[in-house]
Amino acid sequence: MNKKIAILQPEVPHFRNEFFQLLRQKFSGLSIHSYVTAERAKRDGFNMTLDGLNYVPNISWHYIVLYSPWQLLKADVMVLMLTYIHITTWLLLFTKFIHRRKIILWGQGISVGRYLKEEKKPDWKLRLMIRLSDGVWLYTEKEVAIWKRLFPDKPIVSLNNSLTGVDEMLGYEPAVNAKALKDKYGVQEEVVFIFCARFENPYRRIDLLLETIKTLDSHKYGFIIIGEGQYKPDFSQFSNVHDFGALFDTSVKHELFSIADLYFQPGWVGLSIVEAMAYGKPVLTFRRSEHTLQCVEYSYIHEGENGLIFDTVDQLVYAVAALTPEAISQMSVNAKSFVRNNIRPKIMVQRAASVINEVTQL
Repeated sequence: MNKKIAILQPEVPHFRNEFFQLLRQKFSGLSIHSYVTAERAKRDGFNMTLDGLNYVPNISWHYIVLYSPWQLLKADVMVLMLTYIHITTWLLLFTKFIHRRKIILWGQGISVGRYLKEEKKPDWKLRLMIRLSDGVWLYTEKEVAIWKRLFPDKPIVSLNNSLTGVDEMLGYEPAVNAKALKDKYGVQEEVVFIFCARFENPYRRIDLLLETIKTLDSHKYGFIIIGEGQYKPDFSQFSNVHDFGALFDTSVKHELFSIADLYFQPGWVGLSIVEAMAYGKPVLTFRRSEHTLQCVEYSYIHEGENGLIFDTVDQLVYAVAALTPEAISQMSVNAKSFVRNNIRPKIMVQRAASVINEVTQL
């Protein structure tokens, strides 16, 4: 299609490449813009590899961003971020009657830090932004339900946040059996948990991870850890913890997920659980609360179907001890089915395109 569409993001990490590549196939006039340099993104732990990325000059102060709009104004549709700390976005929203571009807002429709409050009373600033916009891309169906109550006629969809390589994960079958892989990586415990996330913020509730490791029988339960970061604890004291650090070898990651029985991340679950479910790993985490923050992808966990949610470590220990191989296997099947039917890049593109098409016909 010939519509000119400009999308603005802070950085475009590698896990978002497939979405943009597929969207480019649908809209030949698509341009992607970043206001974070590749060097800065690398320092923050992101790897930007997307071709044709355009840098947008900007000034930032304490996360407040004033970016240059001129590249974006060449498009018919601008996809800007749903955040009230972007001053230029406010200016573009309030001057729509002058520049006459369509504006789609893309982001989380609810604050992770204030989720419990905002799911009952959405933020007034986001409410004003959405009112001024032509359409909205959100990440989950729960967010859509919240905002559709306020704006029933607004084109608002859930993209169902996915990541590059999901189809490969869904179809992966190891070349050898689990015992051979366990021998290869020195993992001999009967039941194996895997954790795969960066230790770059204090909200992962690593204290609960450590408490769980200490409480479970170290001879029966093992833990595979993938990830690095400033908040990472020293796991060397635990004989049943197998720490692989920052892992970028996809073939090794495939095999490690194959070894694991369950995915365990106590808090701040996000895209990592999409990866886990695509590999067929039921997700174990703790209930969202004031003390245990969870990202919007938390809503992908359907308790008892593709994962389990706990209030305490003792509750987790009791439930894990009662889990049968058959129960784990069924949750594994459900996890893969959920991702296959709902959380794939091509589904993201279909839903994103539906809003683009609708707003350009308004």
